[in-house]
Amino acid sequence: MRDGTSPHLIIVSNRGPYSFYNRDGELKPERGSGGLVTAITGVAKTHNVLWISHALSRGDRKWVAMQGDGVHALDDMRVRLIAPVPSTYNAYYNVISNPLLWFVQHQLYDTPRTPVLDANLWHAWQAYAEANKRLADAVVQTVSQLSGPVIVMPQDYHLYLMPRFLRERLGSRVVIQPFCHIPWPGPDAWRVLPLKMRREIVESMLMADRFGFQTGRDVRRFMQTAADVLQGVAVMEKQRILTYRGQVLEAAHYPISVDVDDLTRRREKPEVKEYVRQINARIGERKLILRVDRVEPSKNILRGFLAYRNLLREYPEFRHKVEMLALLVPSRTEVTEYKHYLRDIMALVGEINATLGEPDWEPVQIKLGNNYDRAVAAMTRYDVLMVNPIADGMNLVAKEGAVLNQRSGQIILSEEAGAAEELGDAPLLVSPYDVYDMREALRKALMMGDAERTMRASRLAEQVRQNDIHQWFGRQIEDAMRGAR
Repeated sequence: MRDGTSPHLIIVSNRGPYSFYNRDGELKPERGSGGLVTAITGVAKTHNVLWISHALSRGDRKWVAMQGDGVHALDDMRVRLIAPVPSTYNAYYNVISNPLLWFVQHQLYDTPRTPVLDANLWHAWQAYAEANKRLADAVVQTVSQLSGPVIVMPQDYHLYLMPRFLRERLGSRVVIQPFCHIPWPGPDAWRVLPLKMRREIVESMLMADRFGFQTGRDVRRFMQTAADVLQGVAVMEKQRILTYRGQVLEAAHYPISVDVDDLTRRREKPEVKEYVRQINARIGERKLILRVDRVEPSKNILRGFLAYRNLLREYPEFRHKVEMLALLVPSRTEVTEYKHYLRDIMALVGEINATLGEPDWEPVQIKLGNNYDRAVAAMTRYDVLMVNPIADGMNLVAKEGAVLNQRSGQIILSEEAGAAEELGDAPLLVSPYDVYDMREALRKALMMGDAERTMRASRLAEQVRQNDIHQWFGRQIEDAMRGAR
């Protein structure tokens, strides 16, 4: 219950739960739709929750100017927005967080050519530290006004240096429990970064009380990285606990999930039903192969299209009987690699449609843009959902599809998606690099008998229902509260 004795939960992230927009001449908050926001909004009804983040948009900064730099109540939650220095934020986010840390952790660099680390990068690293410190300063100021136990939960790769700044200022006054939403690779991948950077990241994280990851594999790789980077690290108990400088630290995996009840309600929205009608009118009796992705290299979209192209070439009997719908959300368009990736996707799709399509049948349809109602509609209707990332912390599309689908649709899932560890063999698991494997998985999914289709789809849906977004965050709070009492 929310009372004077329950711990205060302070969530810290790059982007906050609300953005502010001018509506009818008035600045109004709009709540984000991501899984983290959904989970913490539910928790805020029964716990003392404060969310600290950057003021990113013009509306956010205007709201801070109007309200003042402090803590403000919105719905059941309290928020505090910190307006960043533009040049510092640009280096922190657009040089270090994205693409450097993102590319390292997804192992996306073409290492004979990139990255090239120079003086500009080291200047940006100082900005990354400064951005972490400014958010940590806001936490420190807030904690000084609170009584009782406090749990601070920094979110993701943007804030690796925050535990250090918090511990130096607050000591044991707070429980620090970061969570990493993206994959944590092994020590060899991290060696793209200079040893000094690696040590600063790992030493900071080891100043936390506990750290959370998406999968057990991420936990093991973190432990291996810590032992590789720092002398004096001893890993114990099945690579879940380590000691360093007399401190005992625990890591755990908390697979993020979806809000099952919210998805079920969304499926019944009139707007969603209209999109379903439009999809049915286009697809008719053909089978639908669906992918829903942000346009970024880690999603492995090109190899997915190659596997589909090869299916149509090798098994021409599927022509006219299937269609692929790709709902793609442009992402980080200011990053050169992302712009080139979208260009290559459009070129490959054009080649597939030009060489294999016919006047009355287009093999691939692409829709660009962020339209969640359309994505929900498509996920209710697919026969095959292709989720084949090179690396993914979890991939919630697989979980959304499992809950929403109403046709016993099959999921082709990369073994490198975090969801693969949790979902087991209910999906059709594939190597993200093997287009032959993906081609044959597509064929198997399209040819599968009704009994097996129903069994696999039911197992997927039940697994997600039993481990939804509220279970994910609830487990983290339970573990953190053990240290806060």
